Amino acid sequence: MRILAAGDHFVRPDLLRAALREELGTDQEITELTLPWPHEPFGPVGDVHEASGTEEELVEALDGAEICVTQMAPFTEKVFTACPRLRMVAVSRGGPVNVDLAAATRHGVAVSFAPGRNASAAAEFAVGLMLAAMRRITTADAELKRGRWRGDFYAYDEGGIELDGATVGLVGYGAIGRIVARVLRAFGSHVLVADPYTDPTAARADGVEPVGLDELLRRSSVVSLHARLTPETHHLIDAAKLELLPEGAVLVNSARGGLLDYAPLPGLLKSGRLGALALDVYDIEPPPADWPLHDAPNVVTAPHLAGATRQTAHRAAAITAAEAGRFVRGEKLAHPANPEVQEAARS
Repeated sequence: MRILAAGDHFVRPDLLRAALREELGTDQEITELTLPWPHEPFGPVGDVHEASGTEEELVEALDGAEICVTQMAPFTEKVFTACPRLRMVAVSRGGPVNVDLAAATRHGVAVSFAPGRNASAAAEFAVGLMLAAMRRITTADAELKRGRWRGDFYAYDEGGIELDGATVGLVGYGAIGRIVARVLRAFGSHVLVADPYTDPTAARADGVEPVGLDELLRRSSVVSLHARLTPETHHLIDAAKLELLPEGAVLVNSARGGLLDYAPLPGLLKSGRLGALALDVYDIEPPPADWPLHDAPNVVTAPHLAGATRQTAHRAAAITAAEAGRFVRGEKLAHPANPEVQEAARS
């Protein structure tokens, strides 16, 4: 069986190959393709989003392949039509956003994904963003490097807030949210969670308090977003929701830019209504040079780095290789995106 390891400069082809060899041995023919991300930004390719490379180079690399393991390759209707031997695509991401699932299903191609691959990395980064925003860490660093000793930050009105004793609200309580909650509880925070898919009894057993979104926003001095982006959650936190936050609250978004309406944020920061903002994701990536938040006070920014750890890359390769192994052995996939394909093949 021929397998294409379509890696990039994060989940590299050699990592995918090594994971496949460990899972399947040396009997399979494995070829490699290196896509340009992250040295070149991902974006829409054909009819899919957040992909890297071109349809043409992927079709050429897939020649004769039955399985592809990848993070960013653009699996579009055009690609599936041009590759009739393809039977399975294992995507090493939390969701197969670079795959046209309807087209895959029509062509009888099973698709899997890799939930939780970056949960630890993203959770640690979210807590880091909280601390940076709450304690002015990045601002103080930048000022000191410019030769300014900001002793005035010790003044009461300029002082930060602590996680110990703070009420922190988590919007979304999946794999990442649960790790964040565990870390926050170790700091001494009281953690609220708003997630319609979470069992309240299980949440309470974790030591967190499940509440509705509006109550969470009203009670939390720090709010961190951890929901998945769907049509229902687009602009989940809009201008009206932002007005529910207590005066001086800190807002963190390291999940998806589309969860948050960015338009009201500069005014809320300049008025002091919002105390600080920490972002790793944006409504436009990268933000343009005239982005209003560039000039707003008390903003911490990072270029979509929450999942960028070496452990995440190795974990992603291992999860996708395991799915490829299940498929080769005729076993049910652990994380199918279109389970009906395997079910049809068995019937």
